[in-house]
Amino acid sequence: MGRVTERRRVIRIRDGAVSTRPDTLVAEEPLEIRLNGKPLAITMRTPGDDFALAAGFLVSEGVLGAAEELQSIVYCAGATADGVNTYNVVDVKLAPGVEVPDITLERNVYTTSSCGLCGKASLDAVRTTARFPIDDTPPVRLEPALLAGLPDRLRAAQRVFDRTGGLHAAALFSPDGELLDVREDVGRHNAVDKIVGRALQDSRLPLSRSVLLVSGRASFELAQKAVMAGIPLLAAVSAPSSLAVDLAAETGLTLVGFLRGSSMNVYAGEHRIALAAAAAQG
Repeated sequence: MGRVTERRRVIRIRDGAVSTRPDTLVAEEPLEIRLNGKPLAITMRTPGDDFALAAGFLVSEGVLGAAEELQSIVYCAGATADGVNTYNVVDVKLAPGVEVPDITLERNVYTTSSCGLCGKASLDAVRTTARFPIDDTPPVRLEPALLAGLPDRLRAAQRVFDRTGGLHAAALFSPDGELLDVREDVGRHNAVDKIVGRALQDSRLPLSRSVLLVSGRASFELAQKAVMAGIPLLAAVSAPSSLAVDLAAETGLTLVGFLRGSSMNVYAGEHRIALAAAAAQG
């Protein structure tokens, strides 16, 4: 089984002094996801939570939406020619009767950034395939001060980042700021998939009473994953992309960027942010 961290020799230069020492690095290995025995996708990831990662990926692709649609996830024994199990290949089996989408070896599925769709076509694809429409039933409304405190709570929970400095993170919070889950990975999209996949396995989809916080920027892919899981609010410590903002506006997702200290930018879905409270504090 791959480790989360690995040790490597490094030459350290500090103030003109040169020394040799071991350094802790985050592990990065490929994970091949197969669906009913057929190759679907390969992603570079930090080993760990692989089954949740695969399940979350299939939620974002519109294949899965409920725990009962998933029959099993297993590592593929004999994944190499000499029969060695690398723990880098997983096979997801759908429950009987669950429709298998038309998938090619190029991961030509409708909601990925690599599928050849762009702009309006991508927005339409997500909107038409999302199982959990984002609405205000039950309503989610957050005070800006509560949002402002979430990045520090996420950072405090990044245990592997403390040792390596080389991981993205995603966290799920309740509307009152309770930390529900946190996952780390070399890929920001993988961290979100691990959170969503765990929620699917625990029969907690849709995540309609939750806030998703990511440690980097908010790309179209991350906004897509939030929408597909029914998450009403996505916040990022860095900038969103233009297509992520367009998707948020199309689907009703609340999108917050540059969440740093007491400052933030609200790009869409401002009805879930208590703006009056922010104005009063200002």
